Amino acid sequence: MATPSTKLAVLIDADNAQPGVVEGLLAEVAKYGTATVKRIYGDWTGPQLKGWKDVLLSYAIQPIQQFRYTTGKNATDSALIIDAMDLLYAARLGGFCIVSSDSDFTRLAARVREAGLVVYGFGERKTPSAFVAACDKFIYTEILRAKDDVEAPAPQPRSAAQLKQDTRLVNLLRGAVEAASDDSGWANLGLVGSVMAKQAPEFDSRNYGYAKLSELIAASALFEVEKRKMGEGTAAFVRDRRVAPSSAAAGKAPRQSGAA
Repeated sequence: MATPSTKLAVLIDADNAQPGVVEGLLAEVAKYGTATVKRIYGDWTGPQLKGWKDVLLSYAIQPIQQFRYTTGKNATDSALIIDAMDLLYAARLGGFCIVSSDSDFTRLAARVREAGLVVYGFGERKTPSAFVAACDKFIYTEILRAKDDVEAPAPQPRSAAQLKQDTRLVNLLRGAVEAASDDSGWANLGLVGSVMAKQAPEFDSRNYGYAKLSELIAASALFEVEKRKMGEGTAAFVRDRRVAPSSAAAGKAPRQSGAA
């Protein structure tokens, strides 16, 4: 994954993204690297993108003009893809942030990853699964909208009962803990998060109303959680409550703690 020093290109499809997300979007991008390129693509001659025009200067986002050649056809996608490929070969970037809910960018995301760069996707929950799966990580923009946005309110924390009823979530959590665990059944929470990101790019604890993975795991009541002193700091470790202490050490074969 990228680091805070990683140079990122943020490419926004104005036709398939909402201006209300821009503040949260750039704050999220800052967690993964530095946005050295910020461009947004659309036909700026019409009134439909007025909402974006009002925020571009505030966030130093460069608008790229792309006329509609025919009615009903969107040339914006092609312009964004061509620019992305130019940046891929000409700029020294560590990754791309593609902001759109359009599946047309699926192959672009896959191609960038083939080149060894990281891809972060940003789109609404309606985004086709193919585009989501093509990214290293995919963040739903609903959780990035302003807290007072009545059109996209922040998800409320789910109860333990609700979390346990989500079979996919439970299987994902337990599978990741199992994959990252040592021969005693304990897994470093950081490794658990890495495994989950590889298995489900769209996973984000905020989708369930929790700011951190540790909070989500604790709320589920499915795992034991303990803090351990590691050097000058501490680290969280988790273990499936179904794993009995007496059987964990005897029944599991040794494995690499970082296995995915």
